[in-house]
Amino acid sequence: MCKIAVAIAGLILCITGHAAEDSTWVLEPRELPAPQGVSPELHQSIAGTSQPDVESSSTSPQSDAEWEALIARFANPIPLQLIEERLGIEIEADQITNVKVYRVSPPEVSPEHEGRLFLYAHGGAYVFNGGDAAVSEAALVTAMAGMESIAIDYRMPPGDPFPAAVDDFVAVYLELIRTIEPGKIAFGGSSAGAGLALAALHKLKQLDAPMPGAVYAGSPWADLTKTGDTMYTNEGIDRILVTYDGYLGGAARLYANGEDLTDPLLSPVYGEFSDFPPTIFVSGTRDLFLSDTVRTHRKMRAAGVVADLHVYEAMSHTGYGFMRQAPESNDWYQELIKFLQIHLQ
Repeated sequence: MCKIAVAIAGLILCITGHAAEDSTWVLEPRELPAPQGVSPELHQSIAGTSQPDVESSSTSPQSDAEWEALIARFANPIPLQLIEERLGIEIEADQITNVKVYRVSPPEVSPEHEGRLFLYAHGGAYVFNGGDAAVSEAALVTAMAGMESIAIDYRMPPGDPFPAAVDDFVAVYLELIRTIEPGKIAFGGSSAGAGLALAALHKLKQLDAPMPGAVYAGSPWADLTKTGDTMYTNEGIDRILVTYDGYLGGAARLYANGEDLTDPLLSPVYGEFSDFPPTIFVSGTRDLFLSDTVRTHRKMRAAGVVADLHVYEAMSHTGYGFMRQAPESNDWYQELIKFLQIHLQ
């Protein structure tokens, strides 16, 4: 009886799969309750947030002037002095090989991170969060880990599209390893910053250059095309990104500047991952980029790379970064710090 049931189930799956091979599922509007299996802080935050409006989010600037206006409107970084006071760190603007950077230092370097460095790339769809906003997570990691960081204020469009950001990241790293052992450096970032860090690794492979010791890939924008399953299933559920069909897709095209979006230096998931350094991934079940994260993690595992994946219940895109009061956020950064302690030389 059991064998017959399995055979029937397989036949149904085969038939329905074949029938739906070229079709598109149309989902009815969904009502999602606030999640119960999360911390009270995260539950309250989600419960108090209106459902994202996909339609109103599905617009994008159509010219360089419109992009520049939008970038200026979103540019509201926390003053660096305030970050220094809140986290007890020091931030110094600098340049490395003509690339603007911020050096972030703890009051005292932790013994386990002596001589180590966190090389950070900010998120923002490759168009937002330049200038002082580029420090962001680097300051948090420095404060929590007692580890020196360098945040790269890489060039961005409309004025400087691809490959400017990749070139800047690689140039800074190659200059740093003149005096620091590669294995003592961790690459990292969230969203576009994580995608940029992974793209820089593909570029280093092309150059046959030494690899860093470890990588932090926070909800990486690893595929600039609308391919991943959660680009669809989490549309209108992710309260940060909301949808690809707006400024996100527009930013991908603006950044690529006519180049093939599946180029691994633009969308690193399409690259070859053998010999990549140990990498730690994080995402959430409501993250539009969950599929990007999962797909990249599986490709690394298939290539024999040490790769850890952490997925948090009900977390939207990079929610661990802006939901600092939630225990999930602290849990994540502790996981990251432990990973770096283990894998950096």
